[in-house]
Amino acid sequence: MLNSLGLDIDPAIDVSVSAMLGNVEDALRKNVVSADPLVAEAARHLMDAGGKRFRPLIVALGAQFGDISSPDLVPAALVVELTHLATLYHDDVMDEAEVRRGAPSANARWGNSVAILVGDYLFARAADIAASLGPEAVHLQARTFARLVHGQIAETVGPRGTDPIAHHLHVIAEKTASLIATSARFGGLFSAASPEHVEALAGYGETIGIAFQLSDDLLDIASESVQSGKTPGTDLREGVPTLPVLYALASDDTDASAVRLRDLLATGPITDDALHAEALGLLRESVAMKRARETVRTYAEEARAQLAPLPDGPARRAMESLCDFIADRTS
Repeated sequence: MLNSLGLDIDPAIDVSVSAMLGNVEDALRKNVVSADPLVAEAARHLMDAGGKRFRPLIVALGAQFGDISSPDLVPAALVVELTHLATLYHDDVMDEAEVRRGAPSANARWGNSVAILVGDYLFARAADIAASLGPEAVHLQARTFARLVHGQIAETVGPRGTDPIAHHLHVIAEKTASLIATSARFGGLFSAASPEHVEALAGYGETIGIAFQLSDDLLDIASESVQSGKTPGTDLREGVPTLPVLYALASDDTDASAVRLRDLLATGPITDDALHAEALGLLRESVAMKRARETVRTYAEEARAQLAPLPDGPARRAMESLCDFIADRTS
């Protein structure tokens, strides 16, 4: 699993993580079933489309600091992945998305009402599994869900007079990093790692979660392929203000290319093919893009620093290697 990403990972760690993720995948299919055929089909829709399974991966890595044979780890990974999948159904309705993971979105196929209710169903499945893990898991999942909602509200209403860049990073922390932090915490908690190690893992998860989302957004600009899971430049076409765009708009650079880029970005969504190609090319070569890459690396290095309380060894080096991968994949 990890070695397939080109990371230099201890084979035993790779085997352990791969085995757990295989079990999670099997369990996911069993936990999206429903007596109603429509609900079952719609709930399985995004899962069948694939995905990175990044959150279960973080659970599996965190578990390396405790008892990796604990029977609670797969259910813990299910809680975070089902919660994540549920948010995707809701996000696509809010974004009026037509495609997700290369397939028609649930809202495009079945309508907004069904997509929202299927998302609710997946939240319910996650809550039910969390209840089987005990009160602490329920509290953590509920608090994480609250952060997810706050992040979505913040994104929906916009900066409201605050610094757009700070607002954007806050949204990412709430909408993405919160669940990745809980994933890392669950890995430590349900493998019975020490409290100090659990806290270190949670800090790592929060920070690597921000770096992960930022790097995903940069891939939408930098990639010539569909490496990001969508057609390159989709965010520009839809007017989504990612970090490089915000840096470019905030710049006072008088260079002709920087001025032209600001003029293009200031119009909002860039739907004209020629203007879109021009803006994408300028953004790829911009100081703003370089600055955004440096920001990703800063968060990745901060995540590495969060690992300091953990014992040195193959598991910690695997998590450090993930920092390098996230920092380097948009270079």
